[in-house]
Amino acid sequence: MVSKYKSQQGVVLIVAIVFLAALTAVAAALMTSSTIDMKMAGATQDKVIATQEAFGGSDEIVWQQVNKTVDNTNHFTLGVGSYPHSVNTTSELSSADIVLNNPNNLETDCPATKAASSVQVFKCNHLQVQIDKQYGRKVTSTKHSSEVQVRAGIAQQLLNVGK
Repeated sequence: MVSKYKSQQGVVLIVAIVFLAALTAVAAALMTSSTIDMKMAGATQDKVIATQEAFGGSDEIVWQQVNKTVDNTNHFTLGVGSYPHSVNTTSELSSADIVLNNPNNLETDCPATKAASSVQVFKCNHLQVQIDKQYGRKVTSTKHSSEVQVRAGIAQQLLNVGK
């Protein structure tokens, strides 16, 4: 019986090494996929945060213009020839522009509203506030950064002075 055990001692060692190698390969594959998942989740979170900051920046620009907190001027009420107009933002990684969307750069009729008004008394500037927000790991280099754009349409009523 002693000779029977001596002939099987190497087989157990080889089987244990094969199982250990297979287990190590599976563990390495799982760690790689979890690292990629974490990077993807982080990138998605960065994009959501940048989008929310851009929406907040758009609201801030509208508030600043209505309350005349920039240059004591409401840039929404400027004449047709004053656009596009860049507006300062609180972050160096974002930019804001107010762009005129009037066809042929003419003051046009205002969109229909439920508020009572006389036709041809008011004209409108159709404006677009555009916020460009950069985000990502390498935001200092525009080549490697990502960007979110948020646009808001605004119809600014102007008194029709007759031409």
